[in-house]
Amino acid sequence: MRERLGMIPVEKELTFSLAMWAQTRMNRAFELRLAEFYDLGNIKFPIYLSIGQEHIPAAIATVSHNFKIFAQHRCHSYYLSFGGYPADLLNMIMGGPQGSASVNMPGVMFGHSGLMGDQAPIGVGYAMATGNRTLVVLGDASIEEDYVFGAMGYAVTHKLPVLFVCEDNDRSILTPVATRRSWSMVDVTNSLGMASVDITDDPWLIAYHIERLLGQLPALINVRTCRHRWHNGTGSDGEPEWDRYAMIKKEMECLRLRIR
Repeated sequence: MRERLGMIPVEKELTFSLAMWAQTRMNRAFELRLAEFYDLGNIKFPIYLSIGQEHIPAAIATVSHNFKIFAQHRCHSYYLSFGGYPADLLNMIMGGPQGSASVNMPGVMFGHSGLMGDQAPIGVGYAMATGNRTLVVLGDASIEEDYVFGAMGYAVTHKLPVLFVCEDNDRSILTPVATRRSWSMVDVTNSLGMASVDITDDPWLIAYHIERLLGQLPALINVRTCRHRWHNGTGSDGEPEWDRYAMIKKEMECLRLRIR
């Protein structure tokens, strides 16, 4: 047994690790079953799977459930991690008018309209109106939209309780970040005076920074991650650059925690 880089006490690491791993496994099981339904032709809408990234919301939710969520693509695992029911989500994706990219489940998650990144200004407006702690989840492409920067600036000016999380898988469909821009999101948020961090997708590291930044909202966490499936659908272009799920499983074995 060891402490994670001295950041998380041993007894807290145990509790966090078990809860995070259980939720991560549930998220992945749902996405894999959803992929099966899609491949059988039972789902007629495009689907955006979070396989490879499902541990990120699990880590966030294990640290704090006290968020209203505004998200878009690859958001199934956010709904599940923050208390949503798998059957309700499956029914909505298979037959509902909203589809996989715009999961809208009152009480858990607010879906976006389809306009890339519009969950940022809407989420900031919600935080302004209610004072509730708000989680705005974006990808590395949607976060580039100009109105996202305006929303962030407004959140800083009014000291709103918004946590922006960018799931940065280095792809806008297929186009890498380096082809699209020469700046990072931390550059932008630093210029706005917003607390921010650019980290890898280690869930223990995510948990540490979530707890650290909750007292400094608004804030941004740019999480460098790796999707395992196509932007839309169930296909794959080959082995992913890394497999965080397998890495977490190995870490759980090192901690000698039950993983079945």
